[in-house]
Amino acid sequence: MAADPSMPTTGRRPGTQISLHLLGGFRLLHGDTPVVVPRGLQRVIALIGLRPGATRSHLAGLLWPDAPEDRALSSLRTALWRLRQDPCCPLTTVGDTVRLGPTVRVDVDALIGTAARVRDGDDPCAAALAAGRHDLLPGWYDDWVLAERERLRQLRLHMLEELAGQHLAAGQHGQALEAALEAMAAEPLRETPHRLVVRIHLAEGNAFEAVHAFYVYRDLLLRELRLEPSAAMTALLDDTLAPIREATRDTPTPPRRTPSARVTPRAR
Repeated sequence: MAADPSMPTTGRRPGTQISLHLLGGFRLLHGDTPVVVPRGLQRVIALIGLRPGATRSHLAGLLWPDAPEDRALSSLRTALWRLRQDPCCPLTTVGDTVRLGPTVRVDVDALIGTAARVRDGDDPCAAALAAGRHDLLPGWYDDWVLAERERLRQLRLHMLEELAGQHLAAGQHGQALEAALEAMAAEPLRETPHRLVVRIHLAEGNAFEAVHAFYVYRDLLLRELRLEPSAAMTALLDDTLAPIREATRDTPTPPRRTPSARVTPRAR
């Protein structure tokens, strides 16, 4: 690995923060200087960053799933030796486990930490909205990447929905709507954020907005999946739509006009 020669650098000072970015694509930075990492070593670094403290055999099995165990472990030993030669990616080995050094900051950890603070009732609103907007390692299709990508996607969706629910309970409708719309943008077919949007509009007294949001989602669901919204979502609008349904029921239906029989004049 080496610092990008196209970027200005004043040398690698001890103590300079090293950051590993996995959301939106692989990037390793030493301070503000990008570090060039071969693709094979990128996979090793990314997996160690996502699975801190994993054993060597576990890492080798995920990185080289089709190779015999002894060959996979040999490939891992070679990769770890190459990584240890460069101070831009220090490793810590305790017994049979491997993790990145304490000076390496991983953006995935920031997303997980933000989600934990939301669960605990803290209010990192701006940080929560921005965290995890990009997929984990797009264009990578290893099984362990796909599983971790889906885990982080679900983590972010639940974080945004929980944040919207907390703001709604506190009467902070604008912030609640912002978080719900962020979740909706991340997964347009997921019902929970649409349900939150309907609840927020109802809490504000905006019946039209609530009904409009419901039918926009209903049309989308019918068009894409040929499904109807759940009973829980439909029930949100029962009280709002009840007067309309009642008025429709009470309006007398005009009698149907039956066509009169055609009279054929008699021949004289």
